[in-house]
This record gives sequence, structure tokens and C-alpha cells, in this order.
Amino acid sequence: MPMKTIFKDLRTGRQGILVCLLIAVPSHFLGRLFPVIGGPVIAIVAGMLISLVWKDHGVCAPGIRFTGKKVLQWAVVLLGFGLNLSVVLQTGAQSLPIILCTISVSLVIAYALHRVLKVPGVISTLVGVGSSICGGSAIAATASVIDADDEAVAQAISVIFLFNVLAAIIFPYLGQALGFSMVSGDGFGLFAGTAVNDTSSVTACAATWDSMFGLGSATLDKAVTVKLTRTLAIIPITLALAFLRTRGQKDVGRKISLRKIFPFFILWFIAASVATTLCTALGVPESSFALFKSLSKFLIILAMAAIGLNTDLVKLVKTGGKPILMGACCWIGIILVSLIMIPR
Repeated sequence: MPMKTIFKDLRTGRQGILVCLLIAVPSHFLGRLFPVIGGPVIAIVAGMLISLVWKDHGVCAPGIRFTGKKVLQWAVVLLGFGLNLSVVLQTGAQSLPIILCTISVSLVIAYALHRVLKVPGVISTLVGVGSSICGGSAIAATASVIDADDEAVAQAISVIFLFNVLAAIIFPYLGQALGFSMVSGDGFGLFAGTAVNDTSSVTACAATWDSMFGLGSATLDKAVTVKLTRTLAIIPITLALAFLRTRGQKDVGRKISLRKIFPFFILWFIAASVATTLCTALGVPESSFALFKSLSKFLIILAMAAIGLNTDLVKLVKTGGKPILMGACCWIGIILVSLIMIPR
């Protein structure tokens, strides 16, 4: 998007952006106090609750739409600065086969249930990708590629959130019952990194395991690195979805513009990842990119506030049963594959 257009959208949408900021800032701090829930979920829920009494957004509508779409893409681009490809590759040799299998199983389950339960294709895609890759970040990237509406994004985020909370509570005790090593963080760290949806719950599970058995940060380091390896799957998945969307529009004889459909923000995401890798290889400390990662997390919270404001909560509750069942099946499939493949 040209800078001139961006500045114009910022000017015309300033009221709506300000409203989203007023929701996002407290949500950010509450998310730090309650990391298992996280700022994005707090923001989207707050937005949905506000939308119950504030249905006509008036002059704020353009800014809210801009925040829910474009700001979300900016957040994904900045997320790339959190990925050092060289560090990810070190763990990838061990975790990649497991990650590929869990992603494949989740996507196959989502597709099968989409056909059987008649769940809308957009929601099925978001739930399948969110379950298998990296929760909210994957949903954010995919939503922009397939042009998902705010209600679909809210539905998928809600499903992922439910199973994130369950994982954070249950997984440390499940791991103990299943006999994961209590003197090394490798096994449970690999399990948490591959079987838990979102980064917040991955870190919560791993940190709990470390504290339970006095392992310092061994489990946390392992789990987060595996999670970063999973995050890389955003790139091929979103590019494949963009290709399928383009081909589908050609099939129905519509004149399309690849420039409008292709998710160029994903290319910027890749560029950010490569820049981080090259800079750290040249001796630049990874802490230098902390600001970009923090800004990315805040922009996701900001976008979730906008999506919440544009969501019909009553309709969301009425139609939530099938997506939750789909999310549960995807999650169980991922857990079973992880347990089969990970040595304990």
C-alpha cells in the first residue's frame, strides 16, 4: 500500500483507531497480568462486549475496519523479526517431522469436518491453521490472505483460546502422568511446543514444568524454539492459500488482479525473518529486535480490539458449537500424533 494511501487512511480513520487504542492499552497490561489468557483474547472479548451496546460505529467505522485489516497485516510483518532462522534450524532437525505430521493431521481433520459438519470454509481454514501452526498469529496471517470477515476471525480466535486455557491448566499434569522425563526439559518441551496452539500457553506450560521440577528454563527454551519452528509454517500455508484463492477466482471466470490478491505482507514477513538472521549472524544481539517483537504483539492486540467491535457476539454464541467441536478434534489429533512420535 502506498504511503500516501496509508496516511490518508490514518487521517480519515483516526476516531476509530483511537477507540481501538482505548481498548488495546488496558488489554495489553491485563494480558501481562494474566498471560494464560493473553492480551489479544482480552481485547477481542472487550470489543465484543462493547459492540453489544454500541452497534452503530458511525464516524469510527472506517478506522475500526482499517485497524482490523491493515494493522493486522503490519503486526504479522513485525512478527518476522522474532524469527531467527538459524536458531530455528538447530531444533528443526528433531522437531520438523513431528511438526509436519501434526500440521497435516490438523488440516485433514479440519477439512473432513468442514465437509461432514457443513462448517463454513473460511472458519474451517482458520481453525485448522490456528490449531496446527501458532494460534492467533496464524489466524491473523491467514485471515488477510483469504479475506475472512471479522466474525469468522473472532470465531476462530475464541476456539483457539478455549483450548489454550485447557492446555495451560492440564498439560503439566498430563505430562507427569504420561511419564515425561522430570530431569530433562527436552521431552516435555518438545511436546508443549508441538501440541499447544498459542505461544502464551506454550510458555505457560513449559514454565510450569520447569518450576515443578527445578529445571531452570530448559523446558521453556526448548518449547519456544520448537514453537518458532512451527511458526515458519505460516509462510508456505499462506502462499498456498493465496494460490488456491487465485486459481478459484480464475475458474469462475472472474477478472482478477494478482497484485490485489497476493499477500505481499507475507513477503515482508519473510524479509524481516531473513534480516534478523543475517544481523544476528553478523554479531547484532537478538535483543536489538525486541522492540519490533513487542510492537508486533501490541498491534495484534489492537487489531483484535477492532475485530471484537465488528463482531456480533450473540450470533457468535449461537453458531459456536460446530467450530468448537472442530477445534477439539484438531487438538486431540495433534496431541495423539505428538505423543506417538515424541520419546519420553
